Amino acid sequence: MMKDISDLDLLFKCQLLHESVSWVTASLVMPSRVLVSDPISDKGVELLNEHPDITADFKVGLTPDELIQTIGDYDALVVRSQTKVTPEVLAAATKLKAVGRAGVGVDNIDRESANQHGVIVMNTPTGNTISTAEHAFTLMCATARNIALGHAGVIQGDFKAARKSYQGIELNGKTLAVLGMGRIGSEFAKRAQAFNMKIVAYDPFLTQARADEMKVSLAKTPDEALTGADVVTLHVPLTEDTKHIVNASRLALMNQGALVINCARGGLIDEDALKAAIDSGHIAGCGLDVFENEPPATDHPLFTLDKHITFTPHLGASTNEAQENVGIQVAEQIRDFLATGEIRNAINMPSLDAAALDELGSYIDIAKALGKLLAKLGPDNPNSLRVSYHGPLAEKDTALISRSVLTSLLESTRPDGQVNIVNAPAVAKEMGLDLTESTINATTEYSELLVAELTKDDVRFRVSGTVIGKSPRIVEIDKLYVDTNIKGQFLIVLNDDRPGIVGSVGTTLGSHQVNIANLSLARNLKAKNALTVIELDEPLTPAVMEEIRNIAGVLNATNITL
Repeated sequence: MMKDISDLDLLFKCQLLHESVSWVTASLVMPSRVLVSDPISDKGVELLNEHPDITADFKVGLTPDELIQTIGDYDALVVRSQTKVTPEVLAAATKLKAVGRAGVGVDNIDRESANQHGVIVMNTPTGNTISTAEHAFTLMCATARNIALGHAGVIQGDFKAARKSYQGIELNGKTLAVLGMGRIGSEFAKRAQAFNMKIVAYDPFLTQARADEMKVSLAKTPDEALTGADVVTLHVPLTEDTKHIVNASRLALMNQGALVINCARGGLIDEDALKAAIDSGHIAGCGLDVFENEPPATDHPLFTLDKHITFTPHLGASTNEAQENVGIQVAEQIRDFLATGEIRNAINMPSLDAAALDELGSYIDIAKALGKLLAKLGPDNPNSLRVSYHGPLAEKDTALISRSVLTSLLESTRPDGQVNIVNAPAVAKEMGLDLTESTINATTEYSELLVAELTKDDVRFRVSGTVIGKSPRIVEIDKLYVDTNIKGQFLIVLNDDRPGIVGSVGTTLGSHQVNIANLSLARNLKAKNALTVIELDEPLTPAVMEEIRNIAGVLNATNITL
C-alpha cells in the first residue's frame, strides 16, 4: 500500500517536482553542462560553477556554425541578444533542456522550434525593469528638450546658435499613451505621473480594476490610446500582431507636435511612416533606442532630422545594476532547473515553483495518472481532450495540471523522451488533438474534482480524481465510481455483472502467486456489467493476462502501471 503522503512531507515536494518534469532527472545522474555564449556577469557564471553537479563553459563570440557544432554537448544554454537560437541550433542540441535569456526579449530564440524539441525557454523579466524604464523616460525628456542636439551644439562651439534653435516641449499636462503596461510600462507610467502627465494605457491583459488602481485611463484598442496623445511610449514584445503597431494611420491619430518613444523592440514602428509624419510637421520627433534593423545604416532617413531627436544604441538594459541582476537571475534559474527541476519565468510553459507545488502538487500527480488511464483505456486516435475542474480547484491556476494530463496521455504515442511537458501542446496539434479546459459549477460528491475526458467522434471516455484527506485518489473510470491509488500496478477488468467472475480472476492470480494489494468494485446496473480495479504487488505476464481474458464473462482486461 502507498504510504500516507503526510509521512513524506519533506520528500514529497522534491519527488513531485522531479516527476512533473521526469525528463530532466537524467541531469541529476550525470553532471550537467551549461554553455554561456553571450557575456553575463561574473557572479552569474560563478553561481553555476559553484554547484557540484553543474559545469559552465564561457564561450563568447561563437559563429552560427561553431554553435551548431558545439551545442550537442550541453544541457542548457545561456544567451543575451547576440546569440541566435535558430531551428538549426535546436535541431543539433540533442541534450538541450533549457535556454535562459539574460533579459526580457526572446525574439532571438525560435520559440516554435524550442517547443517542438521540448526545450524550455526562460527569460529574466524583472532584472532590467527599472533600468529600461529609466532609459525610456530619459529618452522622452531628452527628445522633448533637444538635449542631445543642444549638447552637440555646445561642444562644437555653436552655443548661441544652439540656444536659439532648440526650443523644447513641456511635458507637464500632456497626454501620454503607453502601449504595454507590463513591468516596464507601469514603471514608466509612475514617473510620468510625477511629471503631471495624463496617462492612457493599452494592454490586452490590463483590467479596469488594475487601471483604476494605477490611476490610468484604460484604452480598449491601440487606436483609442493614440487618439489625442502627445507622446507614445512602446513596451510590448515584437510579434506578428505588434509589428508596425505604430504606423501611418495611427500616427495621424496623435496630436500635432507629438513625440514617439521606443525603448522596447525595433520593428514596432514603421520607420518610413514615422519619417514621413515628422517631415509633414504632424509629429515633432522621436527618441529611439531600438531599430528595425540593427545596427541601423549610417544613412538611415531618420538621422537627417534636425530637431527633437535622440538616438541610443540599444542601451535600455545597459546599466551596471541591470547587467548584474539579469546575469545572476538567469544563472539562478538555470541552476535550479538543472538541480531540482524548478521552472521560473518560462515563456513556453507554466511555471513550476515551490508555491505551485504546495497548492497543486497532489493534482499534478493525479493528472499524470488520469492521462495514463486515458491512453490505455480510451478511444484510439481521439479528436479532443477536455480537462474539467470542480470546486475551489477551478479557481486556481490549473494550466500545469491540464498540461500534465496531456503529456501523460501523449507519452504512449511517442518513443521515450520525445514528448515532455514543454512540447506536448505542439505534439497534440500535429496529431489533430484539441485540448480544452473548463470549470464546472455543478456539485459533486467531492469538494474538489479533476475530470479528464477523451473523445473520438461520438465515443467518450472519462476518468476523475480527487484528494481525500491528504491522499490523491482515482474515483471514477468511465462514469463508474471507484476508489484506488494513483500509483502502482493495476489490473482493470470489465465483466458481466454476475456471481463468480471476480472470484475466478482472484483464483487465477493466486494460482500464479500474484498478491492482491487492494480492490475496488463498481457496478453498472443499466448495462449489467461491472468494473473491478485490482491493485497488485507486481505486473502480470502476457500469459497470465491471456488466461484472465479467457475467463467466461470477462469482457475486457487491462494491465497498467500508474
